[in-house]
Amino acid sequence: MIRGDRPVRLGGGKPAPYGDPWSGEGRVPVRRGLDLLSLVPLFAIVALVVLVTLVIWIANRSETEQARTKLATDALWVEQTLRFQMSVDEDMLVGMSLDTASGISSATIDARARAHIAGSPEFLSVVWYDAEGRRIRALPGRDAPGDDVLVGRLAQSGVGTTRPSYGDIAPDGSVAMGLALPGRRGFVTATLSLPLLLNRHLPWWIAEQYGVRILDSAGTELAARQRLTPTADSPSHAISFDPPLRGVAVQINAYQAPTSFRTTLLMAAIGGLAIFAILALVILFRSAGHRRLAELRLRNETAFRRSMEESLTVGLRAKDHSGRILYVNSAFCNLVGWEVSELVGRMPPMPYWDPERLSETEARHREMARGPAVRSFETRFLHRDGHEIDVQVYDAPLIDAAGKHRGWMGSVIDITEQKRVARLARAQDETMARTGRLVTLGEMASTLAHELNQPLAAIASYAAGMQNLMDRGDADPVLMREANQKLARQADRAGQIIRRIQDLVKKREPRFSETRLDEVIAETVEFLQADAREHRVELAAAIAPVPPVEADRILLEQVLINLIRNGMEAMGESRSGDGLEVRLMTEAGHVVIEVADCGAGIAPELAGRLFDAFATTKPQGMGMGLKICRSIVELHGGLLTHRPGAGGGTVFRILLPLRAGAEKAA
Repeated sequence: MIRGDRPVRLGGGKPAPYGDPWSGEGRVPVRRGLDLLSLVPLFAIVALVVLVTLVIWIANRSETEQARTKLATDALWVEQTLRFQMSVDEDMLVGMSLDTASGISSATIDARARAHIAGSPEFLSVVWYDAEGRRIRALPGRDAPGDDVLVGRLAQSGVGTTRPSYGDIAPDGSVAMGLALPGRRGFVTATLSLPLLLNRHLPWWIAEQYGVRILDSAGTELAARQRLTPTADSPSHAISFDPPLRGVAVQINAYQAPTSFRTTLLMAAIGGLAIFAILALVILFRSAGHRRLAELRLRNETAFRRSMEESLTVGLRAKDHSGRILYVNSAFCNLVGWEVSELVGRMPPMPYWDPERLSETEARHREMARGPAVRSFETRFLHRDGHEIDVQVYDAPLIDAAGKHRGWMGSVIDITEQKRVARLARAQDETMARTGRLVTLGEMASTLAHELNQPLAAIASYAAGMQNLMDRGDADPVLMREANQKLARQADRAGQIIRRIQDLVKKREPRFSETRLDEVIAETVEFLQADAREHRVELAAAIAPVPPVEADRILLEQVLINLIRNGMEAMGESRSGDGLEVRLMTEAGHVVIEVADCGAGIAPELAGRLFDAFATTKPQGMGMGLKICRSIVELHGGLLTHRPGAGGGTVFRILLPLRAGAEKAA
């Protein structure tokens, strides 16, 4: 449906699906296959980038394997170096034990021991024990560290060995090695410092590349030489150091080598060139593919628009400035009963125009020629078989690719059924209003009887008085004339009451005319005074000067009677006062009528559906009164609402529109 505040454009960078509608020449889209050759450079660049990345990955993998091999080789070298140095220290200890057994003097042995301690800082001490495990002497001093536990274990074993046995590693990383002297003449032990062993005998190039640690079986660090703390993912290699030390391993951790600047620069250059080449190819591909995309879009739009137009239930019709029909869809043809070939190219008058509205239609066409504005209007078409069709037409300017106004595109909606339903609803509302008037009349029967009784009683009284005067024969003409005038006024009053009742109950069309609401309110209040006295309610009116409105006087009286009677009945059991006031005022271009009672108010559970049909609080009520009142007010273009009163009770508010300029005139 073409509807809104924007013109319909042809072109605008997109090909028109039906060619030029003014020239009558269409275009047949040319089918072209997808140019796969244009994608070859892109595939080549992607393949090159993948290949270079694969080569670099293989090179890095090879370097990683080489690094692992080197790590294992260096770990083996470190382990052998440590074993060699410890074997040197073991040989020194064995030599001292043999020298002691051969009878060499203690001074000579001590001198050799001091020289070895001085040359090997990891060699901390040498301690001699007798056969019972007591210290005899120690170097470099009496308090030199030893391992009594190791000596005890050697004494219990009772077996002499040519190679030293090792004790447990102390928390400071020192370990004692000891052996029994030949001939069961005692024991000799030496204490080594593993941290000093690592620091002295590992070369600097190992320390720069690796962290070397000595760990027990639980992974606890016993000694280490490392300048950095290795991370969890640092490459490492461990070699068992048992023997000589029980449950001990040597582990080296490679520090994470910094990424090669050359490799990074190469990868960045390759990636940058690849991205640049791909972007260039994408730009070229998009530039070269505009025609292909336009053709694809043309085919897609043509198929889409044809499907859309055929599926619409809204009639579409395009015409130029002269009124010649350029295009119609199938829905429009079905609406008016004419074929496409019979309508396209046809000049006004059109066969579906209503002859009774021909002048109106031609005037509308002349007005449309003044400018490209969106217009909406209702009119009537004639079907080919002669039956009438009510339609709503929305016309929007038809703008070509150059921005020129070339005609009009209209959408036509069949509203025949809607209007029939609206008429039926209006008739039902009128029937409901008449039913409501009958219900109101039934509820007011006693009040009407009282109202009629007053003038009828007065008429009977005046007639009896006049008869008495005439029977006595002394009738005064002046007195008779005055009594006759009063009798006529009472008869006229009774007649007005009867006519009002007739107008209230009889079925008729609404009659809108200039109505003074102050008179309507005053008469209604006076009419209901007797009913107010019966309900012990003080009925009053506060009337401000207001301009007349276009309204049906009888229908408004029905609304006021219903609202006032509802207010009086609401004050029957519970009330906050005795007054019921009807107020009349103006407010922002509207006339406002308020009916304010002092009753018990409206229960919250009923407030939201108070104007629904059959919603009532009266035991014998039908629940149609307020529904009918709202329908009557809305028929006048107004609004009926309610709110709680300031001092209790309820205020019903009627808002009626003023005529243009009426407020200033007042």
